[in-house]
Amino acid sequence: MRNKKLLISFFWQHLWLLFSLFVMTLGVAALVRSNLGSSVISVLPYAFQSAGAGGCGVPSFTIGQYTYLMNVLLVVGQIAVLRRQFEMVQFFQLLIGFVFGMLLDLNMLLTEGLVLTELWQQVCTLVAGCIILGVGISLEVHCGSVTMPGEGFPAAVSKVTGFSFPKVKIALDIVMVLLGILACFLFFGAWQSHIVGVGTLVSMVAVGLVVRFVNQRLGWFDKVLTYQPGFRRYIYGLARYKKKKN
Repeated sequence: MRNKKLLISFFWQHLWLLFSLFVMTLGVAALVRSNLGSSVISVLPYAFQSAGAGGCGVPSFTIGQYTYLMNVLLVVGQIAVLRRQFEMVQFFQLLIGFVFGMLLDLNMLLTEGLVLTELWQQVCTLVAGCIILGVGISLEVHCGSVTMPGEGFPAAVSKVTGFSFPKVKIALDIVMVLLGILACFLFFGAWQSHIVGVGTLVSMVAVGLVVRFVNQRLGWFDKVLTYQPGFRRYIYGLARYKKKKN
């Protein structure tokens, strides 16, 4: 009975994790569609995807596929940093990263018809993207599963070096942005503001503020996660109701 409850709890928890990843990728897609600069997590994948679509000598993968490749490299980086301290369960990050990439491509497809011709529309989409991404990150963290590779790598560096996680995370974000700028000049010979722009800088600050705000108001979500869904009880109750009705 205990194993059964643990199994149900595991699937329930990861069902909500899947939902949180969908929300996160919807926020990332909105930031990309704003054309004011993508989120930090998508700067490099977006640069490579744009280069591939433009025939700049790199594979024409989707932004989600390049995001997954980046996540794989971040997991490899954790192994290199932690060595024997790397826990086998953290390989689960590869699966989460794969699902994240698939959902990002799905949300890019769903937002394909979002054509923004006015600056105010772009700004509204940027703000919405920051809010949605921040909410998704908060939900993902509260799900209590293994972290995303983007958080796992700075956590590993923090553990080994002794530097605080926020400082390492900020440093990694800055490196990602700088690499995105370098990729723009390498592939296109000029800065691409729709890839790395004011929206990227805004999201670096705004998403963190949204996460901090939402985290203080997720008590209800913690209760949802600890809820034990009794599927057999509901099915049995429905059968009894129908029997009485007949």
